[in-house]
Amino acid sequence: MTGQKTITFDDFLAVDLRVGTVVRVEDFPEAHKPAYKLWVDIGGGEIKKSSAQITHHYRKEELLNKQVLCVTNFPPRQIGPVQSEVLVCGFYDENGHVILAVPDKTAPNGAKLG
Repeated sequence: MTGQKTITFDDFLAVDLRVGTVVRVEDFPEAHKPAYKLWVDIGGGEIKKSSAQITHHYRKEELLNKQVLCVTNFPPRQIGPVQSEVLVCGFYDENGHVILAVPDKTAPNGAKLG
């Protein structure tokens, strides 16, 4: 990958990547691009909100109870009327649509990527 900035291992460790389970999904009609509002259980009794542009590959029903990888230590970000508290991670397909990063087996909510 050309032009990619090199980071240190400590930089990587500063990113808090955890698994969580989607416990609620709603349409987000106010978003500029098609998106859902997600509520993610990240363990320890914490439910965090997120906005995710994942409507191309996922229906709301598919997302409920799905485990996802999240960045949990970004500051909250206002996205329209939604205060996004975690970044749900994914990969772009060849058309720029997001495919979620998910564990291939169930992990405890809040488990840290190691």
